[in-house]
Amino acid sequence: MREVRIGMGRAAGGIGLALLAMMLAPAAALAAESAAVTSPRVSATLLSSRDAVAPGERVQLALVQKIAPGWHTYWQNPGDSGEATRIEWELPDGYRAGPIAWPAPKALPVEPLVNYGFEGTVLLPVEIAVPETAKPGERLSLKAKATWLVCEKICIPEEGVFALDLPVAAQPLADAAAEARISAARAFLPQEAGFRASLSAAGEALTLALPGLPADAGKVHFFPVPDTLIDHAAPQPMTRRSEGATLQLARSSAFKIADSEIAGVVTFDQNGTQRALALSVAVDPALVGASASVSASPAVPRLPAPIEGADLTLWSALAFAFLGGLILNLMPCVLPVLFIKALGFAQLAQASRLEAREQGLLFLAGVVATFLLLAGLVIGLGALGSSVGWGFQLQSPPLVIALAVVMTLIGFNLLGAFEIGTSAAGIGSGLASRGGRLGAFMTGALAVVVATPCTAPFMGAAIGFAVTQPPALGLSVFAALALGFATPVVALSFSPGLLALLPRPGRWMLVMKQAFAFPMFATAIWLIWVASVQAGPSGVLAALVAVLAAGFVVWLLGISRGTGRLRPVPTLLAVLAMLGAGWFVAQSAVPGAGNEARAQDAQAWTPQRVAALQAKGTPVFVNFTAAWCITCLANERVALSRQEVKDAFAKLGIVYLKADWTNRDAMIAQALAEHGRAGVPLYLFYPGRSAAQAEILPQLLTPDSLIAAAERAAGREAKTAAFR
Repeated sequence: MREVRIGMGRAAGGIGLALLAMMLAPAAALAAESAAVTSPRVSATLLSSRDAVAPGERVQLALVQKIAPGWHTYWQNPGDSGEATRIEWELPDGYRAGPIAWPAPKALPVEPLVNYGFEGTVLLPVEIAVPETAKPGERLSLKAKATWLVCEKICIPEEGVFALDLPVAAQPLADAAAEARISAARAFLPQEAGFRASLSAAGEALTLALPGLPADAGKVHFFPVPDTLIDHAAPQPMTRRSEGATLQLARSSAFKIADSEIAGVVTFDQNGTQRALALSVAVDPALVGASASVSASPAVPRLPAPIEGADLTLWSALAFAFLGGLILNLMPCVLPVLFIKALGFAQLAQASRLEAREQGLLFLAGVVATFLLLAGLVIGLGALGSSVGWGFQLQSPPLVIALAVVMTLIGFNLLGAFEIGTSAAGIGSGLASRGGRLGAFMTGALAVVVATPCTAPFMGAAIGFAVTQPPALGLSVFAALALGFATPVVALSFSPGLLALLPRPGRWMLVMKQAFAFPMFATAIWLIWVASVQAGPSGVLAALVAVLAAGFVVWLLGISRGTGRLRPVPTLLAVLAMLGAGWFVAQSAVPGAGNEARAQDAQAWTPQRVAALQAKGTPVFVNFTAAWCITCLANERVALSRQEVKDAFAKLGIVYLKADWTNRDAMIAQALAEHGRAGVPLYLFYPGRSAAQAEILPQLLTPDSLIAAAERAAGREAKTAAFR
């Protein structure tokens, strides 16, 4: 017994020492490095080269970003898109933080753009000056808030707060490992070039002279600090000279130079080693204050009429509708549902041709019926005086939440979390049974419901024509749109040769089925975000409660399986859960509740505001948009949020108005109808003349097209006056 006690005592002592070591270890680590801020994309820490600082010294710190494969953060000039990492410091009185010492960036192609940034692990060094008045025994408690944008095919803003608490001592105490890492990072910073570069005009292009560039330099690339200088995606051909070399650079469409000297970095290979030089570039005086000319931006074809689709014939509208329906299959909001249909065809690969054709025709029936139902509601309610448009169902937060629940349940069904007969999407055994037929029809219907937030090329003009015609002609255009949308799936079902190419059912099908769950979850997340924009935080809460209630109902139905009859208690609980969740959603998801909290980068649109601005001679850009419109969000990210577009609007005096149709708005619906549209997006440029007609821009925007349209709107009155 005594031996047991001794053993337990030794064990307790060992545990105590271990706990003491664990308590002391983080304290020691935190002296040189902060706690990590971690996401699936970036793990960031603040690293110090000192465990203790001394009065009057300059302490080397670094923000360390460990970036996941495939993702990147940005340099001080992010290139065509992105945002540079920023650090805000909270320091005691007398302490000063210097700027970030930027490493040389990489050119990161993101077709058709090129960004400047970093991959892998990057250290961003910063120097902290300790005042002479700092006294040994005091403590340096510093805090840094860093923000960065991390991008792959999507971009996610992230931030972190980092804290370090370092003692002040008579002599500095170095952290050898941290000091070595920061010193190595500083050693690879761009070195001063030792020569002065110069920038001059060469027609519409630019010439960068590098007189001291080594003769054996290869793969030379120039990264300017100003972001309005060059076209970042354009090649930079090099010409050797007797002294150094020159690079030919393409001007940015938003070209602007305000200073006679600019900074930049030139990178090159030398004997297999990557080198970077920090440049000071003298700018030709003729370029200072210059900006892009109107001819530098490609012109956008003007539509022949102010109402899109007004000049179409019935046959051209039918053709536009069919093409728009075909292209709609490529839109991201539709792909998750089409994945399910593709899996259904994979299971039919070894079935009879009759079964495959039946599935394709039922999918077609679901698409056509839903398109005509929605179109009939739009046309019918419009005839009764109600202001509704294409995609109107997604202006209802309860319906958006219901769709999010459906997508979530389909996702868990695909993962095998539950099985209740044949799934809503027609997946599972017995595709030729009654459940399989219903599943094929409902897949077509669901595809149409989630497709309405997207607008494909040709669709806007076709729908604009349809809503201005008698009901029979309008429905025929929507029927053509439905036929175009369903054609790829129907063609596959009637192509036994293509189906025969698919492998026989096996484990790969189970893996594919499970993989298709994640696009469903992604769609559910997007729908919940739409609900948050429509109804604020209460909309998110309502959506999560609805998902919880749906899961509870599915579980109750699952435990009743196999009895041959419904159990009264689980059935009653399921009904109560559905009624309670429905009541909560109806009470919580109130349209408009989230509008006040939504950050706007534009003024609110009203027709009176447009008229008042035009009367003052001010050109106006109006963006008719909605949070549930995927095309709208893509255009805002790719074009409207770009800095060169904002700079052009500011320079030309363009006032940017936004008409947000996320929730129902009769005034916006009326304005859309006046321009031949039943839905968003719609982009208008009004010139600075009273009652002048607006120019309708294409549904897919680019920065150059926006800038060119802005220049036309701003300069139209001057040009007209010049010819008088």
